[in-house]
Parts: sequence; C-alpha cells; structure tokens
Amino acid sequence: MPFTLATWNINSVRLRAGLVADLLRDEGPDVLCLQECKSPVDKIPAETFREAGYAHMVARGDKGYNGVAILSKVPLEDAGDFDFAGLKQSRHVAARLENGVVVHNFYVPAGGDVPDREKNEKFGQKLDYLADMRAHFADSRPERSILVGDLNIAPREDDVWSHKQLLKVVSHTPVEVKALTAAQEAGGWVDVTRKDIPEGQLYSWWSYRSRDWDAADKGRRLDHVWATPDIAGAAHSSRILRHVRGWEKPSDHAPVFATFDL
Repeated sequence: MPFTLATWNINSVRLRAGLVADLLRDEGPDVLCLQECKSPVDKIPAETFREAGYAHMVARGDKGYNGVAILSKVPLEDAGDFDFAGLKQSRHVAARLENGVVVHNFYVPAGGDVPDREKNEKFGQKLDYLADMRAHFADSRPERSILVGDLNIAPREDDVWSHKQLLKVVSHTPVEVKALTAAQEAGGWVDVTRKDIPEGQLYSWWSYRSRDWDAADKGRRLDHVWATPDIAGAAHSSRILRHVRGWEKPSDHAPVFATFDL
C-alpha cells in the first residue's frame, strides 16, 4: 500500500494551525511530521487536525520553543524519543505505523550564528547532538525506518544558493556537513529526496530577512527525508512545495514530501 509522508518546520503550530489544516486538505499526506511546534502537547490544536481527517497524533512539546509532532490519518503508536546531547528539549519523537515502519521526526539544534563551539555554546550543542545521533545509529542500526525533519544542515553544494559564500555560515560549514554525513552513514540512511531529485539546486528554507525571498532565491535545503536501505527503494515522487513559503504569514520552511510503496 502506498503512503505519502511530509515534513514541515511550522514555526509555531498554534500560530499556523490554519496553514497546517490547509496543507492537510490540499495535499492529503497520510503522515505529516511537524517541527518547531513551540507548544506543550496539550496545547497543540489537535481538534483542528482531527476535523481535517487526522485523528492520530504522537508529539513532544516545550512551551514557546522546540517541539515535534506526527499527525496521521492512519493509526500509529508512540515509539519513544531520544534526548541526544542531554539537552532535555523536545527535539525527537518516533511513531510506529501499522505496517511496522518506524517514523523518526527530528528537530536538530540550529547552532546559533558563530560556527565555533568555543565561542558559541549552541554550536557545540549542535555538534554534540549530531555525534549522539551517529553513536546511536552505529550501536542500533535501524531497519524499516524513515527519518525526517529539520536537520538544520544543507549538506550538498547544490543544497545552498552559494556554496562558496556559505562555507563559514552555520548550516553549511564543513564540520557540520561532516557530522551529519557521519550520522547518516552510521545508520545506512538513504537521502530519499536526492535519490529522486539527484541534480540541481534544491531548497526548503528561505530567510524571513529577505525582502523578496522568491526573487532573491537565497535558499537552503535544511529539511530532509531519509529511509533505511530495506525500504528506500520503495520511495518515489519526492517534492518540495515551494509555493507554501509564499502563503500569508508563512513559516520560513516549505514542506517536503515523499511517497512509499510499502
């Protein structure tokens, strides 16, 4: 049975509940993973999503920041969460679908503005988080799993608008890319988006600071869909819904979609 999965950093699920409902009604993914919900779980507007046909939710939340949620048309069960780097922040949640596939929803720390852990504690926390991801996947190699989320790193040269100009900018520095690649390789994860769209510039985030984000097009691919090798071959139809970035009062991220025939 095919199912479609999407990931979206919503940048406040309560503020943008209407946009989430619009996406659910317009696109109808079977599963939608949200990051940066900025809400305790009991304050997430679940009723709005139930009215759109999404009766199932697994989530973790913090008041005013972080937060991850998995909304689903189909039944799922809570599969726990990881507290990588010991941050005690709601940055991961997992759910198991009826077909046995486990969906991991991550919100990796952004890392602040200065790419130096000695000068910037947040950058050090980001690197520690990625190191813990790598260690976990090396110790417990995943199977029949999908990993999605805002990983806050654009790893490839064509995942940013200017590789040369962003080499010293947090999200595209060599040390971050190396750390993310190590975590990916430790789990054997396949980058589904780039499997389907192997060539060309590809972005999922455009800064609010840009006066005309669409015309300037200074984007980065920070949002990812990965799958384990045993199911990666079943993935297809990857796409990024760029136009959603242009909705009224939008998130600065666009949703990323993939379909799996499982």
